[in-house]
Amino acid sequence: MSTVRQAAVAGTFYPGDGRQLSQLVGELLDAAPPASTDPRALIAPHAGYIYSGPIAATAYRQLGARRKTIRRVLLLGPSHRVAYAGLALSSAAGYATPVGEIAIDTEACRRLLDLPQVGVLDQAHAEEHSLEVHLPFLRAVLDDFLLIPVVVGDAGASDVAGVIERFWDQQDTLIVVSSDLSHFLDYETANRVDQETSRAIEEHAQNIRPQQACGCRAINGLMKVAEDHALRVTTLDLRNSGDTAGDRSRVVGYGAYALT
Repeated sequence: MSTVRQAAVAGTFYPGDGRQLSQLVGELLDAAPPASTDPRALIAPHAGYIYSGPIAATAYRQLGARRKTIRRVLLLGPSHRVAYAGLALSSAAGYATPVGEIAIDTEACRRLLDLPQVGVLDQAHAEEHSLEVHLPFLRAVLDDFLLIPVVVGDAGASDVAGVIERFWDQQDTLIVVSSDLSHFLDYETANRVDQETSRAIEEHAQNIRPQQACGCRAINGLMKVAEDHALRVTTLDLRNSGDTAGDRSRVVGYGAYALT
């Protein structure tokens, strides 16, 4: 029996009404700078849209030229609620969103299960926001595509890279890593820490720590792939909640990166 993973943060992280959500995403994309790269992979944040939406839009604006050629999205984000080793797939056939259901590439997911670090763990997906918040943006900037949703638990860079490499030669597959940056520092400290983290990402560092980025494990894996394939990492946007919609005494950092 096929199942659909229901939206967990619609109405909180982003509007629960499809029309309002489409309008908001469109406004965020329109306000973002024009595309300056043709990315093979992206890193983008996953907070509530009022906080990180403008930075995520900067990343997704880069995909305009590939709208009709991307047919699959490998989306990797950190687990905020469930602790486990390895990388978790979903048994669902799709992800529900207020702007329509997004089908999961179940055959591609099955092929990943021969990797020892990959398993099915629906609990990791049920309440996790790190993947869900990207889907309205992907729906807005791409034509029909299939989703491979991966929630990353305690996994090394090689574990994550092994999953990404399965799809690297498939040019119709976009890789997206979901991550915020520093958490709950004051504005000046966050700026300094996030600038250091951005330089490390640009240099393909594979030792990003949780204090620097909650999606550090997925980032480290993507950086291994970037190193192995001699990719260029471009920082597209680097701001925090003090720049968008919060006070500056305790902020969360957000970055958008393109890999070409």
